[in-house]
Amino acid sequence: MLRARDLLLRSGADPYAGRYQDFSILSGGVSSLPLVACCAPLGTAALTSEQALELERVFKALADRHRVKILNRLLAAGGEAVCVCEFETLLGLKQSTTSYHLKQLLDAGILIREKRGSYAYYRLSPGAIESVRELLALPALYAASAASA
Repeated sequence: MLRARDLLLRSGADPYAGRYQDFSILSGGVSSLPLVACCAPLGTAALTSEQALELERVFKALADRHRVKILNRLLAAGGEAVCVCEFETLLGLKQSTTSYHLKQLLDAGILIREKRGSYAYYRLSPGAIESVRELLALPALYAASAASA
């Protein structure tokens, strides 16, 4: 029984037209591979430029183990303000270094500072964590809506 390739060869047509050829030493011959679209888009971007910039600010601020410890302590405080002196003890750093890390989190919009006498108290900014959670969930939401469509 003749195979399709043999029929094409007898007719003079190129059996590999529109296909890549792959020479395999192990099989001792040439096999054809189907064409594959290169760089096919996976979908549209789920984040706007502004949302990506906001996430970048937050990630830069959290890209330090001391700041992550600060965030963890504030989450454990349950919304209550924590004195700067507690962070110095927690981190084992000097006051100036601790203040630097707190300022980074403050500038990223993660913390709020309250002045009480000569001490500064910090707490999580309302909605800061939820905002990041929503931005990170956007790609999953777009994928789910695309899958259901």
